Amino acid sequence: MNTAGHSEAKAPRGLELTPFRGLRYDPDRVGSLAAVTSPPYDVVVRPDGLHHLQSADPYNIVRLILPEADTPEARNAQAADTLRRWRAEGVLTADPAPGLYVYEQRDGDGMVQRGLIGALRVSDPGERLVLPHEDVMPHIVADRADLMRATSANLEPLLLTYRGDDSATATADLIDRTAGRPPLLATTTEDGFHHRLWSLTDPADLAAVRRELAGHQALIADGHHRWATYRRLRAEHPSPSPWDHGLVLLVDTARYPLRVRAIHRLLHGLPPADALAALDGLFRVRRLDAPLSGAMDALAAAASDGNAFLLAGDGAFHLVDRPDPDLLARTVPADRPPAWRTLDATVLHATLLDHVWRVPDSPAHIAYIHNTAATVEKARRDGGTAVLMHPVHEDVVRDLARQGVTMPRKSTSFGPKPASGLVLRALDL
Repeated sequence: MNTAGHSEAKAPRGLELTPFRGLRYDPDRVGSLAAVTSPPYDVVVRPDGLHHLQSADPYNIVRLILPEADTPEARNAQAADTLRRWRAEGVLTADPAPGLYVYEQRDGDGMVQRGLIGALRVSDPGERLVLPHEDVMPHIVADRADLMRATSANLEPLLLTYRGDDSATATADLIDRTAGRPPLLATTTEDGFHHRLWSLTDPADLAAVRRELAGHQALIADGHHRWATYRRLRAEHPSPSPWDHGLVLLVDTARYPLRVRAIHRLLHGLPPADALAALDGLFRVRRLDAPLSGAMDALAAAASDGNAFLLAGDGAFHLVDRPDPDLLARTVPADRPPAWRTLDATVLHATLLDHVWRVPDSPAHIAYIHNTAATVEKARRDGGTAVLMHPVHEDVVRDLARQGVTMPRKSTSFGPKPASGLVLRALDL
């Protein structure tokens, strides 16, 4: 390689998705595959959702990704012991040969998403191969790193996207051909999603995928903290080691566009009346005589013309839009691209939370909730203010990420997210 031309020597290595021996549940040892799966660890609503999943099956994956004990050390030790026991008992078994896995999710509305699960080489930020679009919280990275060290496993894949094109279709065609074969597993989870998984082990197929992905970069759609964890653990272990790679699902969104949803905010200590009163003269505020669906339609229409939010919690919906330009000029940082300065999440955090309402961005003051109706109901029950958001388009997220600009955390929710528990990666295999 060093004797090649100067430009080739400096060429980036590209995305490298490596086959691995998947660790999967033996369907004869569990109640059902659906009963042992879970949403990703950070989507499980604790404690109700956790306890519901724990009661679904004694081998549910939450016992590994969200172990319960009195201390962090005890939780991680418990997860490691549980994983060792399940492997020894044959509840989890390793596939005989390394492969990549074609993964399909399908809902009742005709949505189909397909991608590849594999062990991706953990690259440095300077390589510009895996692009984050949100910041991470160090204590969550530390928590995930402790769990991965203890279990010596990647317990659930994070979600990455890339944009294929007409000149690079080998991977997409291979995925679609594979989906016509009988799967390794098929199950339907309680959210109505149908899941199927296939293994790719043919050397020619794997080589075709490797060649094509080398020309692409990926966007982190879901799993910023786990990617940061992969990078931390790789730095701790001399290369080469199994920690050089991390478990991902890679989806070509040119072929299978993801759904991008907003993540809403619940402001615990701010009553709706106080929130609305503070907006007088700074934003236009209109009370809507509409149900939730109609109010969200009004939010979408207003968001097409500028920053807009929907406030709830007092039994009504209040559309907040048309911020005072002088207010934005004073409160929104000017050292970022226009696409970042005009994000709803930017205006919410820099202008409303920091300046107008003075609400700290901490768990004691703000909850981040994916479900719209649940956010409204929790606000009504708790006396807080629900701030409902309109989603950002994927292209905006990708363009900012390519510029190296991160969005306020929890700005987007890409989906569908891969179910946890269908295939794991043990680092000793």
